Amino acid sequence: MDSISIIRTPIESELEAFKELYDSSLSSSNTLLDSVVAHIRQRSGKMMRPILVLLVARLYGVVSPATLHAAVSLELLHNASLVHDDVVDESTERRGQLSVNAIFNNKVAVLTGDYLLATSLVHAELTNSHQIIRLVSSLGQDLADGELLQLSNVSNHSFSETVYFDVIRKKTAALFAACTEAAAYSVGVSEEEVKLARLLGEYIGICFQIKDDIFDYYSSGEIGKPTGNDMSEGKLTLPALHVLNTLGDEKMCQLALRIKSLDATDAEISLFIDYVKKNGGIEYARQVMVDYRNRALDLLPSTADTTIKDALTAYIDYVIERKK
Repeated sequence: MDSISIIRTPIESELEAFKELYDSSLSSSNTLLDSVVAHIRQRSGKMMRPILVLLVARLYGVVSPATLHAAVSLELLHNASLVHDDVVDESTERRGQLSVNAIFNNKVAVLTGDYLLATSLVHAELTNSHQIIRLVSSLGQDLADGELLQLSNVSNHSFSETVYFDVIRKKTAALFAACTEAAAYSVGVSEEEVKLARLLGEYIGICFQIKDDIFDYYSSGEIGKPTGNDMSEGKLTLPALHVLNTLGDEKMCQLALRIKSLDATDAEISLFIDYVKKNGGIEYARQVMVDYRNRALDLLPSTADTTIKDALTAYIDYVIERKK
């Protein structure tokens, strides 16, 4: 059985119930909105975040209507943030597919993102859980805060791994943490179990972002993201930060500052990428990712259903082994 089957099989019926609720949440009589939503749904992919909500709910109990509404709310919020991010980044592609702003325009993209965000809050309220409503509301703040922290870090002349992890905890890991925390709340577990569930999601989210950052060092049409795209936006991620801090090469540190200032040429970025790869940056980032993977697995309750634990193990391994 392949990893996706191992992940999905224990929650097959719950996943179908989620899809029905998610699809109904996006139905609209507005022709333009319906066209944009149809485009967004084409890139739904493997629904990894809703699957995480369902698996963690099963880890601690039984999937409830609150679980399903929480999963819909978080997936809508995630998609809203992606639509808005593409406008901010002036991106024309999102994982190999044209972005909403590229097909329509920025106005349509921003308004669609707003609609998805509002619908997310509707489903948060339908959980009838004050904790989940508060969680979804706080998540919106964290995602925006993470993006702003990343933008402010571009002008920072230091090469700090601490700041890097601060950014990814808010920008990416916060969403995964919200998925696992909401799942725990939806099945009524203890506060201690909620804290552990949230930490599980945070570690998975950190793995996810480090893997995405590694992708930036390799060219792939499937990913929909050319090599060095992060650096062309002035962003230095874990592989580069490690090499710069470890070797302290003055010439390369100056080049890194030029990259952060958006003054580097494509040829200079290519040179810097080769430098990072040749000096162990990718290997270091992979090891950090594996360390977080192991920390996540250690959080799985020993008494939990073996099938669910196997599915979550396969899920975490998929995050670090995926090809796009």
